[in-house]
Amino acid sequence: MHPAELTPLVDPLLQLAKTAGEHIMAIYNAKDIGQRLKADQSPVTLADLAAHNILAPALQHLADWPVVSEEDEASLAFRTTASRFWLIDPLDGTKEFIAKNGEFTVNIALIDQGRSVLGVVYAPALALLYWGGPGLGAYRVRDGRTQAISVAQDAGKQDQVLPCRVVASKSHLNEATQKFIDKLGSVSLIQAGSSLKFCRVAEGAADIYPRLAPTCEWDTAAAQAVLEGAGGVVLDFNTRMPVCYGKCEVLNPSFVAARNIEVIPC
Repeated sequence: MHPAELTPLVDPLLQLAKTAGEHIMAIYNAKDIGQRLKADQSPVTLADLAAHNILAPALQHLADWPVVSEEDEASLAFRTTASRFWLIDPLDGTKEFIAKNGEFTVNIALIDQGRSVLGVVYAPALALLYWGGPGLGAYRVRDGRTQAISVAQDAGKQDQVLPCRVVASKSHLNEATQKFIDKLGSVSLIQAGSSLKFCRVAEGAADIYPRLAPTCEWDTAAAQAVLEGAGGVVLDFNTRMPVCYGKCEVLNPSFVAARNIEVIPC
Protein backbone atom coordinates (compact mmCIF):
# COMPACT_ATOMS: atom_id res chain seq x y z
CA MET A 1 0.00 0.00 0.00
CA HIS A 2 1.13 3.53 -0.72
CA PRO A 3 1.72 5.63 2.41
CA ALA A 4 -0.96 8.08 1.23
CA GLU A 5 -3.54 5.30 1.52
CA LEU A 6 -2.54 4.68 5.12
CA THR A 7 -2.63 8.24 6.45
CA PRO A 8 -6.46 8.41 6.84
CA LEU A 9 -6.30 5.34 9.08
CA VAL A 10 -3.93 6.87 11.61
CA ASP A 11 -6.23 9.06 13.71
CA PRO A 12 -8.96 6.39 14.07
CA LEU A 13 -6.33 3.82 15.07
CA LEU A 14 -4.80 6.11 17.68
CA GLN A 15 -8.20 6.77 19.21
CA LEU A 16 -9.03 3.07 19.14
CA ALA A 17 -5.78 2.21 20.94
CA LYS A 18 -6.57 4.82 23.60
CA THR A 19 -10.07 3.42 24.09
CA ALA A 20 -8.69 -0.10 24.52
CA GLY A 21 -6.15 1.34 26.94
CA GLU A 22 -8.85 2.95 29.06
CA HIS A 23 -10.59 -0.39 29.49
CA ILE A 24 -7.29 -2.10 30.29
CA MET A 25 -6.50 0.46 32.97
CA ALA A 26 -9.93 0.10 34.56
CA ILE A 27 -9.17 -3.59 35.12
CA TYR A 28 -5.52 -2.89 36.02
CA ASN A 29 -6.74 -0.87 38.99
CA ALA A 30 -9.43 -3.37 39.98
CA LYS A 31 -9.13 -5.88 42.81
CA ASP A 32 -9.83 -8.88 40.55
CA ILE A 33 -8.13 -8.94 37.14
CA GLY A 34 -9.53 -12.37 36.26
CA GLN A 35 -6.14 -14.01 35.80
CA ARG A 36 -6.04 -17.57 34.43
CA LEU A 37 -3.87 -19.76 32.20
CA LYS A 38 -4.65 -20.50 28.56
CA ALA A 39 -4.16 -23.93 27.01
CA ASP A 40 -0.55 -23.06 26.14
CA GLN A 41 0.03 -22.08 29.80
CA SER A 42 0.44 -18.40 28.99
CA PRO A 43 -1.51 -16.02 31.24
CA VAL A 44 -4.62 -14.12 30.20
CA THR A 45 -6.71 -11.61 32.14
CA LEU A 46 -10.03 -9.83 31.81
CA ALA A 47 -8.07 -6.91 30.36
CA ASP A 48 -6.74 -8.98 27.44
CA LEU A 49 -10.27 -10.03 26.55
CA ALA A 50 -11.82 -6.59 27.07
CA ALA A 51 -9.27 -4.97 24.77
CA HIS A 52 -9.82 -7.67 22.14
CA ASN A 53 -13.58 -7.14 22.25
CA ILE A 54 -13.07 -3.43 21.60
CA LEU A 55 -10.41 -3.69 18.91
CA ALA A 56 -11.63 -6.56 16.74
CA PRO A 57 -15.09 -5.25 15.73
CA ALA A 58 -13.89 -1.65 15.46
CA LEU A 59 -11.05 -2.58 13.11
CA GLN A 60 -13.40 -4.67 10.99
CA HIS A 61 -15.66 -1.62 10.74
CA LEU A 62 -12.79 0.76 9.97
CA ALA A 63 -11.62 -1.26 6.98
CA ASP A 64 -13.08 -4.54 5.81
CA TRP A 65 -9.95 -6.61 6.25
CA PRO A 66 -9.72 -9.72 8.44
CA VAL A 67 -8.64 -9.21 12.05
CA VAL A 68 -6.09 -11.66 13.45
CA SER A 69 -5.85 -11.49 17.23
CA GLU A 70 -3.94 -13.40 19.86
CA GLU A 71 -7.21 -13.77 21.72
CA ASP A 72 -9.15 -15.34 18.82
CA GLU A 73 -7.70 -18.70 17.80
CA ALA A 74 -10.18 -19.05 14.92
CA SER A 75 -8.80 -15.87 13.33
CA LEU A 76 -5.31 -17.34 12.84
CA ALA A 77 -6.32 -18.95 9.53
CA PHE A 78 -6.57 -15.48 7.95
CA ARG A 79 -2.80 -15.04 8.35
CA THR A 80 -2.09 -17.37 5.45
CA THR A 81 -5.17 -16.77 3.29
CA ALA A 82 -5.49 -12.97 3.28
CA SER A 83 -2.96 -10.72 1.55
CA ARG A 84 -3.96 -7.84 3.82
CA PHE A 85 -5.10 -8.12 7.43
CA TRP A 86 -5.05 -6.47 10.84
CA LEU A 87 -2.74 -8.17 13.31
CA ILE A 88 -3.27 -7.29 16.97
CA ASP A 89 -2.11 -8.12 20.43
CA PRO A 90 -4.81 -6.52 22.59
CA LEU A 91 -2.53 -6.63 25.63
CA ASP A 92 1.13 -7.30 24.95
CA GLY A 93 3.03 -7.99 28.15
CA THR A 94 0.35 -9.71 30.21
CA LYS A 95 3.02 -10.73 32.73
CA GLU A 96 3.99 -7.06 33.12
CA PHE A 97 0.31 -6.23 33.57
CA ILE A 98 -0.02 -8.84 36.30
CA ALA A 99 3.19 -7.61 37.95
CA LYS A 100 1.80 -4.05 37.76
CA ASN A 101 5.02 -2.53 36.45
CA GLY A 102 3.24 -0.52 33.75
CA GLU A 103 5.26 -1.82 30.80
CA PHE A 104 2.50 -3.40 28.74
CA THR A 105 1.05 -2.23 25.45
CA VAL A 106 -1.80 -2.35 22.98
CA ASN A 107 -0.40 -3.44 19.60
CA ILE A 108 -2.21 -2.79 16.31
CA ALA A 109 -0.56 -3.56 12.97
CA LEU A 110 -1.70 -3.61 9.36
CA ILE A 111 -0.07 -6.36 7.31
CA ASP A 112 0.08 -6.04 3.53
CA GLN A 113 1.74 -8.69 1.36
CA GLY A 114 3.68 -10.03 4.34
CA ARG A 115 5.04 -6.67 5.55
CA SER A 116 3.94 -4.60 8.51
CA VAL A 117 3.08 -1.29 6.83
CA LEU A 118 1.48 0.59 9.74
CA GLY A 119 1.79 0.08 13.48
CA VAL A 120 0.39 1.61 16.66
CA VAL A 121 1.87 0.83 20.09
CA TYR A 122 0.17 2.30 23.15
CA ALA A 123 1.39 1.96 26.74
CA PRO A 124 -1.63 3.21 28.73
CA ALA A 125 -0.03 3.04 32.17
CA LEU A 126 2.85 5.20 30.92
CA ALA A 127 0.69 7.48 28.75
CA LEU A 128 2.98 6.80 25.79
CA LEU A 129 1.70 6.33 22.26
CA TYR A 130 3.85 5.43 19.26
CA TRP A 131 2.90 5.00 15.63
CA GLY A 132 4.59 4.79 12.26
CA GLY A 133 5.50 2.72 9.28
CA PRO A 134 7.87 2.49 6.31
CA GLY A 135 7.48 5.66 4.27
CA LEU A 136 5.32 7.23 6.99
CA GLY A 137 7.97 8.14 9.54
CA ALA A 138 7.56 7.43 13.24
CA TYR A 139 5.98 9.47 16.01
CA ARG A 140 5.61 9.55 19.78
CA VAL A 141 2.68 11.16 21.57
CA ARG A 142 3.37 12.20 25.16
CA ASP A 143 1.61 14.77 27.34
CA GLY A 144 -0.66 15.58 24.42
CA ARG A 145 2.26 16.52 22.16
CA THR A 146 3.18 14.65 18.99
CA GLN A 147 6.87 14.46 18.17
CA ALA A 148 8.65 12.84 15.23
CA ILE A 149 11.19 10.27 16.41
CA SER A 150 14.13 8.58 14.74
CA VAL A 151 16.82 6.09 15.56
CA ALA A 152 20.14 7.29 16.97
CA GLN A 153 22.65 8.43 14.39
CA ASP A 154 26.34 7.62 14.24
CA ALA A 155 28.29 10.33 16.03
CA GLY A 156 31.37 10.00 13.84
CA LYS A 157 34.86 9.70 15.23
CA GLN A 158 35.15 10.03 18.97
CA ASP A 159 38.04 10.00 21.39
CA GLN A 160 36.16 7.46 23.47
CA VAL A 161 33.99 4.70 22.03
CA LEU A 162 30.57 4.77 23.67
CA PRO A 163 29.06 1.48 24.87
CA CYS A 164 26.39 -0.10 22.70
CA ARG A 165 23.00 0.38 24.35
CA VAL A 166 21.28 -3.00 24.33
CA VAL A 167 17.64 -3.57 25.19
CA ALA A 168 17.38 -6.92 26.93
CA SER A 169 14.92 -8.65 29.20
CA LYS A 170 16.22 -10.45 32.26
CA SER A 171 13.55 -13.12 31.81
CA HIS A 172 14.62 -13.82 28.22
CA LEU A 173 18.39 -13.42 28.55
CA ASN A 174 19.20 -16.96 27.42
CA GLU A 175 22.62 -18.33 26.51
CA ALA A 176 22.28 -17.53 22.80
CA THR A 177 21.30 -13.95 23.53
CA GLN A 178 24.17 -13.52 25.98
CA LYS A 179 26.66 -14.83 23.39
CA PHE A 180 25.31 -12.32 20.88
CA ILE A 181 25.61 -9.46 23.37
CA ASP A 182 29.19 -10.51 24.17
CA LYS A 183 30.08 -9.86 20.50
CA LEU A 184 29.03 -6.22 20.85
CA GLY A 185 31.95 -5.34 23.11
CA SER A 186 31.28 -2.66 25.71
CA VAL A 187 27.55 -2.47 26.35
CA SER A 188 25.02 -0.86 28.64
CA LEU A 189 21.81 -2.78 29.26
CA ILE A 190 18.43 -1.10 29.09
CA GLN A 191 15.35 -2.79 30.54
CA ALA A 192 11.95 -2.48 28.87
CA GLY A 193 8.84 -4.62 28.72
CA SER A 194 6.64 -5.81 25.86
CA SER A 195 7.01 -4.10 22.47
CA LEU A 196 8.42 -1.01 24.18
CA LYS A 197 11.82 -2.60 23.52
CA PHE A 198 11.47 -1.74 19.82
CA CYS A 199 10.23 1.73 20.68
CA ARG A 200 13.32 2.45 22.77
CA VAL A 201 15.42 1.84 19.66
CA ALA A 202 12.98 3.80 17.47
CA GLU A 203 13.22 6.91 19.66
CA GLY A 204 17.02 6.79 19.85
CA ALA A 205 17.24 5.65 23.48
CA ALA A 206 18.84 2.31 22.56
CA ASP A 207 20.88 0.88 19.71
CA ILE A 208 19.92 -2.77 19.42
CA TYR A 209 17.41 -5.34 20.68
CA PRO A 210 18.32 -9.00 20.08
CA ARG A 211 15.57 -11.57 20.62
CA LEU A 212 16.93 -15.10 20.21
CA ALA A 213 13.92 -16.72 21.85
CA PRO A 214 10.37 -17.45 20.65
CA THR A 215 7.88 -14.67 19.96
CA CYS A 216 4.63 -14.64 18.01
CA GLU A 217 3.79 -12.45 15.05
CA TRP A 218 1.36 -10.27 17.04
CA ASP A 219 4.13 -9.53 19.57
CA THR A 220 6.30 -7.72 17.03
CA ALA A 221 4.36 -6.50 13.98
CA ALA A 222 3.15 -3.13 15.26
CA ALA A 223 6.47 -2.17 16.84
CA GLN A 224 8.41 -3.31 13.78
CA ALA A 225 6.46 -0.81 11.67
CA VAL A 226 7.26 1.94 14.16
CA LEU A 227 10.97 1.08 14.20
CA GLU A 228 11.21 0.85 10.41
CA GLY A 229 9.38 4.17 10.14
CA ALA A 230 12.04 5.63 12.44
CA GLY A 231 14.80 4.38 10.14
CA GLY A 232 15.66 1.13 11.90
CA VAL A 233 15.64 -2.52 10.89
CA VAL A 234 14.17 -5.78 12.20
CA LEU A 235 16.05 -8.68 10.66
CA ASP A 236 15.81 -12.45 10.82
CA PHE A 237 18.85 -13.49 12.86
CA ASN A 238 19.84 -16.25 10.40
CA THR A 239 18.96 -14.80 6.99
CA ARG A 240 19.47 -11.08 7.75
CA MET A 241 16.25 -10.42 5.80
CA PRO A 242 13.40 -8.29 7.20
CA VAL A 243 11.01 -10.21 9.45
CA CYS A 244 7.77 -10.87 7.56
CA TYR A 245 4.25 -11.93 8.52
CA GLY A 246 1.53 -14.35 7.48
CA LYS A 247 3.89 -17.32 7.47
CA CYS A 248 2.69 -20.89 7.93
CA GLU A 249 4.12 -20.80 11.45
CA VAL A 250 2.84 -18.11 13.82
CA LEU A 251 6.17 -18.05 15.67
CA ASN A 252 8.75 -15.51 14.55
CA PRO A 253 12.32 -16.50 13.82
CA SER A 254 15.02 -15.26 16.17
CA PHE A 255 15.57 -11.64 15.19
CA VAL A 256 17.60 -8.52 15.83
CA ALA A 257 16.01 -5.07 15.92
CA ALA A 258 18.53 -2.28 15.51
CA ARG A 259 19.02 1.34 14.55
CA ASN A 260 20.87 0.17 11.44
CA ILE A 261 22.39 -2.98 10.02
CA GLU A 262 25.93 -1.77 10.77
CA VAL A 263 25.55 -2.26 14.52
CA ILE A 264 24.63 -5.94 14.09
CA PRO A 265 27.75 -8.12 14.43
CA CYS A 266 28.39 -10.81 11.84
